[in-house]
Amino acid sequence: MKAVRFHETGGPEVLQHEEVELPVPGPGQVRVRVAASAFNAADNGMRAGFLPIPVQLPHVPGYDVSGTVDELGEGVDGLRVGEAVIGFLPMERDGGAAEHVLAPAEALVAAPTTIPLPDAAGLPSVALTAWQSLFDEGELRAGQRVLIVGAGGVVGKYAVALAERAGVHVVATASPRSAEAVRAAGADEVVDHTRTDLLSAVEGQVDVLLNLAPLDPEEFTELVALVRDGGKVVSTTAFIPTPGDESRGVRAVTVFVRPNRERLAELVALVDAGQLHVEVTRRIALAELPALHAEAAAGRIPGKVVVLPE
Repeated sequence: MKAVRFHETGGPEVLQHEEVELPVPGPGQVRVRVAASAFNAADNGMRAGFLPIPVQLPHVPGYDVSGTVDELGEGVDGLRVGEAVIGFLPMERDGGAAEHVLAPAEALVAAPTTIPLPDAAGLPSVALTAWQSLFDEGELRAGQRVLIVGAGGVVGKYAVALAERAGVHVVATASPRSAEAVRAAGADEVVDHTRTDLLSAVEGQVDVLLNLAPLDPEEFTELVALVRDGGKVVSTTAFIPTPGDESRGVRAVTVFVRPNRERLAELVALVDAGQLHVEVTRRIALAELPALHAEAAAGRIPGKVVVLPE
C-alpha cells in the first residue's frame, strides 16, 4: 500500500511517499481502509522533532482518520467489516496518511452519516480539544460567560458552537476575515482583535478565558484581569506559559487533547443532528502531503485540510 512517512525527524523533506507493507491487525486492533486523514499542527511538530511525543520510526502521520473497517483482529466486538468509522488514533503510532491504518478498536466510533466520509476525518481531535477545554477543564455551566481568544480557527468555531449550545454566553475574538463565521457558530459578542484592545472592549468579567492563539506572554498575562475571582484560564498553546492569579484564586490549565471514545460519539451525534458543523477548507491527495508540511513549516495553515489516499 502507499503511505507517507518519515524515517527521521527534520524538515518537510524527510517525508517520503512510498510503498509499505499492508499491516495485519493484532488482538484488539482494527484495520481501516482510509477515506481521509486530517492534517494538524502537531503533525508538523512531531515530524520536526520538537513535540515531546515518542513516535516510533519510521512514522506515518495523521492521527485523525475516517474510513471503513477492512479487517478485525482477535477479540474485537462491536465493529463489523465495511462499517464507516472515524477515530483519534494514538499519536505515537502510525497514523492515517496511508491507504490503510491499524487502530485500537476503542479509538473508533461510527462515522457521521450526514457528511461525506472523507470530511469526517476533520472532526475528532479538534472537536475533542474544544470540548475538553470548555467543560472538562473549564467546568463551564449554563448561564456563565466565556471569552474565547482566537475563535476564528477550527477549534475556536467548535468551541463557540459547543459553548452556545450549553447555554454559555460567548465573547469571542476574531479578525474581520473570520468574524462572520464566528457569529454564525453562535458567538454572542465578537471583538475584532486586530483593531480593539480586549481589556477595554470586554464588558464585565468572564468565568473562563479560553486561549487558542499564539499570544505574546505579557499580553496573555494582562488578559487574566478579565477573569472573575475563582475563575479559570485555559489554553491550548502549550509552547507559552498559561498565566493565572493565585491571589484571586484564578487557576491556569494547559490542555493537550486526550482520546475519549464516548465523547467522540456524542460529537458525531451533534453533527448528525445539525448542531455542529464539520469544517473542511481543503482536500489534497496523499502525494501532496510533503508540500503541505512545507507550507505549514513556513507559516500557519488556515482552516482544516484533509488528505485523501487516492
